[in-house]
Amino acid sequence: MAQIVSIKFNEFGKAYFFDPSNLQISIGDKVVVETSKGLEYGECVRGVHEVEDDNIVLPLRPVVRVATEADNNIAAKGKDKEIEAAEYCRQKIADLGLEMKLVNVEFGFEGNKILFFFTSDGRVDFRELVKDLAARFRVRIELRQIGVRDEAKMLGGLGVCGKQFCCSQFLTEFHPVSIKMAKTQGLSLNPTKISGACGRLMCCLKYEEEAYKDLVKKAPKVGAFVETPFGKGSVINVNLLRQNAKVRLEDGFDTTLKTCTFEELDILGGKGRRAEYITARDEGKLEEAGFKPSPPPPPKRTPEPYNMTTVSDKPATPRTSHGRFEQNGQRNSDRKTQSSKHRGDNKGEQKRRAEQSDDVSTHPQPLEGTKHKRPHYKRKRKRKNNSTDS
Repeated sequence: MAQIVSIKFNEFGKAYFFDPSNLQISIGDKVVVETSKGLEYGECVRGVHEVEDDNIVLPLRPVVRVATEADNNIAAKGKDKEIEAAEYCRQKIADLGLEMKLVNVEFGFEGNKILFFFTSDGRVDFRELVKDLAARFRVRIELRQIGVRDEAKMLGGLGVCGKQFCCSQFLTEFHPVSIKMAKTQGLSLNPTKISGACGRLMCCLKYEEEAYKDLVKKAPKVGAFVETPFGKGSVINVNLLRQNAKVRLEDGFDTTLKTCTFEELDILGGKGRRAEYITARDEGKLEEAGFKPSPPPPPKRTPEPYNMTTVSDKPATPRTSHGRFEQNGQRNSDRKTQSSKHRGDNKGEQKRRAEQSDDVSTHPQPLEGTKHKRPHYKRKRKRKNNSTDS
């Protein structure tokens, strides 16, 4: 076991092990350490702790000192120079017409080197760019081409889940991701839905795969023939995260889909076993085929008759043909008597009008010398002869 401290040189970088050199270093302290490239300025992300000797990459370099006020001023001036160098480099890339994209700039703590990170689809001849940068800053210039995943890690951003990129938040190394991982997790195989902002498959498919593998071992497959508390049925959908499945019953007395947990399901077989069950059920030989009879369907609840007396002590009032409720039977009988008298008066009036209609003198007669016109619906239309005399 060896005592070490974990140091990061930038927020999206990897943490490295260093020898604390008997210094009191705690989380968040700025330190100056010795590296293969010289002195570097970093931040402690984990204090003194012990690790196995197999996890240490030799040689284990020491921490030179805890950063002083002068070291902090040098690091702050380096950040200002990084901004200036990035603007100048982007301008020169546009002037030279190079097909490359500048991503980030790092200024050495000792001030003797500037490192430019860029992305490009192919090889780029940047010799003229290096000459211009060296003439401007008078230090060693190094250009390093990186991939699209490293670009997303340096720039940061929000993923489709609405959270910060995993690579820029806590992932320190990139692992290979395959489409098989998306199949295991039951995700859509549409590339636009399982790809990140960098255009590659999402990193979360890798580190979430182990959890999904454990859930898949307990879950039934889609199409499996299972035994449920409601009867036998076929699985049509599986939700791994909620650990339940939707089952379509095969007994015929219930057509709804039942949702059951994995613990409630007893897998009987696949589609072949389902076909055997249907054949044995139709022939009435379930026990001979090795199937237990399904539980009987739940009894249907019949609604109780509605009793008006239970609602109120008052007797129910009848509904008349006009759709109104009567207050008592006397008013209803009075209305019937009045309506019968009214109907008798109407009959007498109709008889009197019929006698008047039989009398010709009561009808208005046309004036002398005028011709009585027939109604328009009784008139005969005369056809026009369109033929011309020859």
